[in-house]
Amino acid sequence: MPANAAGKAIELWFQDEARVGQKGSIEYVWAPIGSRPPMARDNRHGSVHIFGAICPDRRIGAAVIMPVVNTEAMNLHLQEIATQVTDGAHALLVCDGAGWHQPGDRLIVPENITLMRLPPYAPELNPMENVWDYLRGNKLSTGVWNRHEEILDACVDAWNFIAHDPQRIASIGTRNWAWVKG
Repeated sequence: MPANAAGKAIELWFQDEARVGQKGSIEYVWAPIGSRPPMARDNRHGSVHIFGAICPDRRIGAAVIMPVVNTEAMNLHLQEIATQVTDGAHALLVCDGAGWHQPGDRLIVPENITLMRLPPYAPELNPMENVWDYLRGNKLSTGVWNRHEEILDACVDAWNFIAHDPQRIASIGTRNWAWVKG
């Protein structure tokens, strides 16, 4: 941890991005054995990206919806997460090794956040993958959107659904191996 985190409470956050759009995926749904429930699939290509993060211990999240994934979008997301970290605390933000997560001149990490990168090819270590899977299966995979604004509205609704359910954030995001000794 950096020197500016010394003596501060540490919050463990998990971060990832998800593409949501017209060329979505078909999710498995519960249905009677032998039935084939109908589900629409859109073959157009419009999309947006949700940059999301959760802190399972505090049962909160932070997100921004962006048209692209790049360093500038990640900078905006980091700023949003920084506003949600408890005053006087420091966030350890677990993320994957995407190019827009790499340190350098362009990525601006707020002083109350330290990035911790996961090893390559280990998405199972990031609970945000489970959040995306949950939202796709329950909120995002059954929609057919005709306008860009409809995709944005669906993403806002889906994120608000999870963000306003602290118990679900804790349930999906808690890992017995991921805790900070108090």
